[in-house]
Amino acid sequence: MKDFFDRVKPLLSKEDFEKLKNEYGKKSFLGVRVNTLKCSEEKFCEIMEREGIKVKKTPFSPVGYYIEDKSLLSGKHPLHHSGAVYFQEPSAMSAATLLAPEKGEKVLDLCAAPGGKSTQLAAYLQGEGLLWCNEYVRSRANILLSNIERCGIKNAVVSSCDPEVLCCALPGYFDKVLVDAPCSGEGMFRRDPAAYGEWSPQHSQACAVRQLKILQSAKKALKAGGTLVYSTCTFSKAENEDVVAEFLEENPDFELLEREENFGRTALDGRSTRIFPMDGGEGHFAAKLLRASGNDGGCVKELEPADMKKIPDFVRDFFEDTFYSAEMLRRAYLQGDKLYIIPKICPDTHGLGVLRAGVFAGTVKKNFFEPQHSLFMAEDTQNIRRKADLELHDPRLMKFLHGEEIDIDCSIKGYTALCVEGMTAGFGKASSGKLKNKYPKGLRIL
Repeated sequence: MKDFFDRVKPLLSKEDFEKLKNEYGKKSFLGVRVNTLKCSEEKFCEIMEREGIKVKKTPFSPVGYYIEDKSLLSGKHPLHHSGAVYFQEPSAMSAATLLAPEKGEKVLDLCAAPGGKSTQLAAYLQGEGLLWCNEYVRSRANILLSNIERCGIKNAVVSSCDPEVLCCALPGYFDKVLVDAPCSGEGMFRRDPAAYGEWSPQHSQACAVRQLKILQSAKKALKAGGTLVYSTCTFSKAENEDVVAEFLEENPDFELLEREENFGRTALDGRSTRIFPMDGGEGHFAAKLLRASGNDGGCVKELEPADMKKIPDFVRDFFEDTFYSAEMLRRAYLQGDKLYIIPKICPDTHGLGVLRAGVFAGTVKKNFFEPQHSLFMAEDTQNIRRKADLELHDPRLMKFLHGEEIDIDCSIKGYTALCVEGMTAGFGKASSGKLKNKYPKGLRIL
């Protein structure tokens, strides 16, 4: 890796460069973030203490933690299946922390897969406003959608669209935009040594060209007075400070904001943020820009909910029987036989490669309604009438996550949420003391 270190050396003092090289003999950081849409930080810490799992706060997110032993807390853990946590490299949490949207705002995550930053942004919004998550590569967009559903996000649109097409269709629509741009990945070499084999100075320069192009698209979707965070997981100056400098030169209505974070270190431009392994995370860069003027936007048509007369009575009966409040039906949107609950704020999605707008509630059959896993994951547990709430070490919990039928209270009948420590992880249909498993096959523990 001599050529790589030679390129990084000018970014650091002699002392810090030696620290950096020493870090590459250590293990990479493991991190987890509490999804406050499903679980409070207090509940997470109480469970960790009870389970004897050692975690430690990271500086990159108010609800981010380092994990010492991933064998105790991994993708097979029930907390993951319930959407209570998201496993994320610690410093990768920094970009969303910089953007920090407020409840009710409209936010665009333009390069969103696999969904770590999107789910983090959603927690800031707390179900209000709109989160549009876009990923150009369709296969990665499907992974993004799965994570959005697992984390119980109801106010999101997930698309697979060219950034230029998307941003031109939604001019000046968003209050905040995140561009976590595809990059050469130099900051991840310690975590993924195989990535070094794909690296070259030429690849880094090609990335810089593409990154600037994405930024030029992103600006079109940002309203005047809005903020944009540009981030990468590379050390390359060409992909970081140089891209930002060229963008600012071509767009005088944008300004680079002063760094206010208490993590990482000041970048070469004196305002952006750089993170190195000796700062507590893998390599990251982030710059926060303000659109000071221009772009009043255009008239963006809103998506209209379905005419309630078109929704069959048996569908309304299902919602009223399953939930204490069926208020979400006011935002129902019928697409063929598929029923969606769209966000309160949602632009027309036609022609924008949308995989999902809001929550896929279920399928309207000839004379009955077939609910979906995503409906139960997104709904507030307190609004669900029937629940089977299991403790972490209840053997029935792992049986359920394997896709098996489990025993429950004989008094429970009908569609029922399966909860872990009070947090919904799936659902089934209860009858005669049995819960028929409806956990999606693709999510089951093998």
